[in-house]
Amino acid sequence: MSRIVYVNGEFCPEEEAKISIFERGFLFADAVYDATSVLNGKLLDYDGHMGRLQRSLRELDLTSPVDPDELLFLHRELISRNEIDEGIVYLQVSRGVADRDFVYPDVDPSLVMFTQKKVLIDSPIAKNGIRVISKEDLRWHRRDIKTVQLLYAAMAKTAAVKAGADDAWMVEDGLVTEGTSNNAFIITDSGEIVTRALSNDILHGITRRTVMKFAQQAQMKVVEQPFSIEEAQGAAEAFITSAATFVYPVIEIDGKPVGSGVPGPSAARLREIYISEIQKTAV
Repeated sequence: MSRIVYVNGEFCPEEEAKISIFERGFLFADAVYDATSVLNGKLLDYDGHMGRLQRSLRELDLTSPVDPDELLFLHRELISRNEIDEGIVYLQVSRGVADRDFVYPDVDPSLVMFTQKKVLIDSPIAKNGIRVISKEDLRWHRRDIKTVQLLYAAMAKTAAVKAGADDAWMVEDGLVTEGTSNNAFIITDSGEIVTRALSNDILHGITRRTVMKFAQQAQMKVVEQPFSIEEAQGAAEAFITSAATFVYPVIEIDGKPVGSGVPGPSAARLREIYISEIQKTAV
């Protein structure tokens, strides 16, 4: 059975889903999105993701076509209709349909939503770790807005896979910004967790924020400051965070092992804490 998706007020099989070629999300990447993880049929950190969505909408003078209560209903309905126990709910708000013109038109926005089944808890990647390469960060300078403008991230991820790695960490002015779809962390020999501070240079990761909060509650020191690839290669551990990965250890950067070259205990502990604590507030 195919997935049931949601397009502008209607649920339908994915094969029947249609949207205009004049949709500005297609023509201009004039759209924002967010993605919320699902465990045991419930949404994780939902308020955080919807809060970020509203911020992204405001930054682009976009409005949501539905109110918050209906948005939660749509998430739950898609989970139910697609029998999602573990996975992701993706949503995208586009400016709408209008003849091609660079100036924002006064039209109704579009809303598209779908689900993806995905192994989140027992992921072998979480046990084995990932390898990353470094790539120059050539993206625009409003990375804090979660837009669908992801072409360079896709290019960097593809380059990493072609090089035999799993992902790329992007570097600007000699310092790591973030991964292609995740936030980057290192753990120093003294046990400090280091990650770049929030700004327009990186996405304001919801999982990033929550993992940092749980780490501090566990008496782990978190420092928000940039670091270089060389510092990451010399760290005791490294890891990434995102809604789809939770916490994944990074075991190699540009061909050089991080620490002992195997997943370390601190990243594993952070993953365990996150999975345990985040489910307490799932909706």
